[in-house]
Amino acid sequence: MENFADQCLDMAQSILGHNLESITEQGAIAPVPGEEGRLDEPGHAALAIGEYYRATTESTLGGYDLIDLAARTVTAQAFAPEEMENGLAYAALGLLSFSPAKDRNPVWERLMDPTREQLDKLLLERSDYENHYQAFNIAKAVTRFSIGLSKKDETGRLIDRFLERIDTKSSTGYIDDAAGEEARLGGAFDIYGVHSFVFIRQSLQLHANLHLRERKIPSLRSYSEKYLKLIPDLARQDGVGWAYGRSLGAYGQMHCISLVLQALRDGWVPSDQRDLYVDTVRRLFMNFFVTYLDQEHGYLVIRDEERNTVPYHTTRMANFDAARYLCQWSRLARSIGGNAAPSSPVAPRKIARYVSFDKSHRKEQGLFVYQDPDSGLAIQLPLVGSSKLGKSTSDYLAFPHSPGVFDWPVDQYLPIMQPELTFGDKVIVPSFYGKNCTTSMGMRNALNFKYDQPELITKDEEIVSGLGSCKVVWSFLKGKISCEFCFSVKQQVTLDKMRYVLGIASPHSRYRVATSFTLGEGGHRTEVTKDDFQAEWKELDVVTKDPKFRTYYGNMHYLQTLQPDRALVMRPGTQYRLALSFEPDITFADE
Repeated sequence: MENFADQCLDMAQSILGHNLESITEQGAIAPVPGEEGRLDEPGHAALAIGEYYRATTESTLGGYDLIDLAARTVTAQAFAPEEMENGLAYAALGLLSFSPAKDRNPVWERLMDPTREQLDKLLLERSDYENHYQAFNIAKAVTRFSIGLSKKDETGRLIDRFLERIDTKSSTGYIDDAAGEEARLGGAFDIYGVHSFVFIRQSLQLHANLHLRERKIPSLRSYSEKYLKLIPDLARQDGVGWAYGRSLGAYGQMHCISLVLQALRDGWVPSDQRDLYVDTVRRLFMNFFVTYLDQEHGYLVIRDEERNTVPYHTTRMANFDAARYLCQWSRLARSIGGNAAPSSPVAPRKIARYVSFDKSHRKEQGLFVYQDPDSGLAIQLPLVGSSKLGKSTSDYLAFPHSPGVFDWPVDQYLPIMQPELTFGDKVIVPSFYGKNCTTSMGMRNALNFKYDQPELITKDEEIVSGLGSCKVVWSFLKGKISCEFCFSVKQQVTLDKMRYVLGIASPHSRYRVATSFTLGEGGHRTEVTKDDFQAEWKELDVVTKDPKFRTYYGNMHYLQTLQPDRALVMRPGTQYRLALSFEPDITFADE
């Protein structure tokens, strides 16, 4: 993997070369024009610089003194005006990257005594978290012990607590990133599970106590491997990786690549599956490289006039994170050795499976994954909660997420491929949880994914007791999708409004791989096969120039809405069905 390692390091040098100039004399990070900075950005910059030093042992880059810049960013993070666990953990690992011994750590030597005292104080302070922030506590504990600020090592206890929380909130061992008061329904099984394991494994690699690392890695492996086995099933043929939930785009690629490379380095991938995982990394990386890197100038582009990302991801932070990951990939690739290409071509696989994230008497949550290489149809259908209280978005809705084919806007709410029923102030969507989740073979060997909702749930994830129930069936046969939503009410009630929305988008006009999936002239080939709501398709809503309707991958152009013109009195004992079928005309962007 020497060529791959060199390529990653070249990209990291280019990205750092364009972003080190943003580090001010005080160690703060100057934002790009049109954006506001974040208080944790100095920590992200410190770890990126530290990873570059680990990969190259070079203390300068393009005339910049990396030791000085790292000291400045660590200092700025230590004295941030607000508590920033994220930035502090990144800064701590950045400091540790230069050496676990204080007397041989050039950055520690550059720090002033007040900064050292402040770091000692901050690394000792520790809140207890139920989400991915617990990984930051582990990084702080690793740094505090390894750098010699404490003789007591809390790393093992914190890892055990992190794993115990997984078992408490998931019956099958996946990370629920919903925490505390932010969790209503719970069950935010998203990309932050992958991110947590990558960050913890990276922290352990820097730990001064090799024996503790060897003791804890097997425990982490038993949970991390669940995500490892999932990633090849999620990766499309055009290289799109994790495609539902928040914080996707470039991060949806980077976290997955890192987990697979760490697993290959650690020997977690059986020899008979090495080609599969190497091919998965190849596709994920190519998509990341072409889709998010401006190859003319050599820096990362996560938002522009055609696409967007979550508001809390700034361009500076994404660039420093990308440089960090690229340096990490370079080191991992050299450690893995061998060829960066599979030894023999890996044929596209047919995939159809339901992954259960949690199953309890209260709720069932999981992910249905389907790929049909003959038609190109590849979807991720999540039945999970979200992680934000009071912020409804389409990112977590239970529809077939498939960038370029079935799209949704970033960090905005629309009932994409979901019947949205409004009863007074209650806005209902059949998402977030289920009961009796099953997969079965249907007519003509179609694969069915079914779930019930004994109580309806609002778009804000509040279960409404006594209003009604819903049964949902999704069917998949080659390149065709069928869905049916069957609603019942428990007492007579007026349905004020119903709407069902399809988004029509396209891949980025410039930043895209040639094989990016998109819709051809035939579109979705949508057919309404049953409609008890007496709805009609409204005139297309053109949103091409509206920045609120951009996706992680390209621009949204049209919204197609199915909606009745009048209210409907729904009566108990009657079933109200909405059924549709789709056979999308899937083609390649550059055909």
